Amino acid sequence: METTKIVLFKGRQVRKTIYNNEWWFSVVDACEALTDSVDAGAYWRKLKQRLTEEGSEVVTFCHGLKLEASDGKKYETDCANTEGIFRIIQSIPSPKAEPFKRWLAKVGYERVQEIEDPELATKRTRMLYKLKGYSDGWIEKRMRGIAIREELTDEWQKRGAREKKDYEILTAEISKATFGITPSQYKKLKGLRRENLRDHMDDFELIFNMLGERATAEIHRTENSTGMPKLKSDAKAGGDIAGGARRKLEKRLNRSIVVKKNFLKEPENEVGKKLK
Repeated sequence: METTKIVLFKGRQVRKTIYNNEWWFSVVDACEALTDSVDAGAYWRKLKQRLTEEGSEVVTFCHGLKLEASDGKKYETDCANTEGIFRIIQSIPSPKAEPFKRWLAKVGYERVQEIEDPELATKRTRMLYKLKGYSDGWIEKRMRGIAIREELTDEWQKRGAREKKDYEILTAEISKATFGITPSQYKKLKGLRRENLRDHMDDFELIFNMLGERATAEIHRTENSTGMPKLKSDAKAGGDIAGGARRKLEKRLNRSIVVKKNFLKEPENEVGKKLK
């Protein structure tokens, strides 16, 4: 488990930590931030009892994790993941919790809209990238890359890839052949941890990544591939096509396409610099 991190919660500190590769938040801290209770621990015990009596599942999703207290020592504290903490917030009858409840309702409504009209999801994604400071040209490539990736994973699902591990293995094969390193090695090179690797690729990295995945999908369809051994072989072949093109360009430019540069340290345009 990773060391405890602190996140600002409307001016209040809510402790959080990484557990099972996702963020978990202190429930007591969230209760203290959203209520006027003088004893947040007691408030959470009563709320937990009420939720249990009502048959709510949210309490069973909480885990006792050790978080650092004000005295510098670590104590076991009830924690919930993002979904769990949102469900707990919905159960808190406090004016301070109302903005979160309204936001959750809005997000839920937007997701229903996106199911009815998938184009809305694309528009919202473009807007989010724009607000983060990415240029229009980068956004176009990123959106195209998302579409190509979805086509590829659809092919994998139809042709025998079932588990998350299968997708990771196939993705790693394409990446190794395209860039010479696996996605985890790529993230380490760029100094990323939980961030999305593709959100931190530049134009050329995105282009060669798309080429490797698009070539792989086309090989699957042309050769009617099935089963993990064949899919893995195809993934390497598709990546080799992109890798060959990358090496030719690197030789002509006399520089590597695989770079440490990432959006966290070097925003993609001037808007990003203001948001940094």
